[in-house]
Amino acid sequence: MPAVPVQPITLAEVEAARERIAGIAVRTPLLRLEIPGRDGDAPDVWLKLENLQPINAYKLRGAANAIACLPQDRRAHGVWTISAGNAGQGVAYAARAAGIPCTVVAIETAPRSKLQRMEALGARIVTASYDACWQALDERRFPGVEGTFIHPFDDHDFIAGHATLALEILEDLADCRAIVAAIGGGGLITAIGSVTKALRPEVRVIGVEPQTAAPAALSAARGSPQVFEAWQASFVDGAGGKSMFPRMWQRMRPVVDDFLTVSLEQTKDAMRLLARHARVVAEGAGALPVAAALSDRAGTGPVVAVVSGGNIDLDVYCGIIASAGG
Repeated sequence: MPAVPVQPITLAEVEAARERIAGIAVRTPLLRLEIPGRDGDAPDVWLKLENLQPINAYKLRGAANAIACLPQDRRAHGVWTISAGNAGQGVAYAARAAGIPCTVVAIETAPRSKLQRMEALGARIVTASYDACWQALDERRFPGVEGTFIHPFDDHDFIAGHATLALEILEDLADCRAIVAAIGGGGLITAIGSVTKALRPEVRVIGVEPQTAAPAALSAARGSPQVFEAWQASFVDGAGGKSMFPRMWQRMRPVVDDFLTVSLEQTKDAMRLLARHARVVAEGAGALPVAAALSDRAGTGPVVAVVSGGNIDLDVYCGIIASAGG
């Protein structure tokens, strides 16, 4: 099915999404990051704990709204999506709740834990290479897969669902000065920016990527959507990409103030810090905003770092947490 023209996300659509998904997604807590012995001049960082959603990731919000918005005739043959793990879990969870079948075309390098959880939620898994999945995201089709396609980031209703978390942030922290979130496809940062610029335009909206996969930062530097030729796979599988989709650049550019990158070592340090001082399990993409916030580049605060998910293979996670640093 061809993509519909890009349109701004309205507050009315976000409020409606909040009502639709209330029985599936939860209102997650916003907690201050307390680190004993920190310098008094360190940034005031708050954590939006989306890792506490039923699928341990924010993607449930968008998936639940997108499926709820589907007319009955488009549900008849089920739904499918493309994912490295979190979007697939979100669509599978919401599809199960709606009583419709779900297929996930999964990137073959996706963590085994995410594949297992998608299967446990009832999804049929079809694996493919990263390049094949990226091409399918653009073409919105994949050989042998049928049903209604739920795009994991370039979908109006999906983004409106994600935007509900920005409503919660602005309601819970009146003096918020900046919100930092990871950029994968760009749906989350677009969602946050859409609400924030409508309600509190003075609050900075900042996207962050790993230095090894940073097409949004490159696009910002060059003023147009770019291919990131130096892309490298890493444990940060839920953020960064090989290129910036022009439609997503069109969506995010008006509502995002800055685009940052952090190193993989900074990301690991943030994961360790969250584990040791906040007892929070964050996957790589979930720790990126914390790393950026702690670097002072998002301002002194209050800065909200969106911990977007906590789905990571335990052996990988334990190896990072146990290693030197942080």
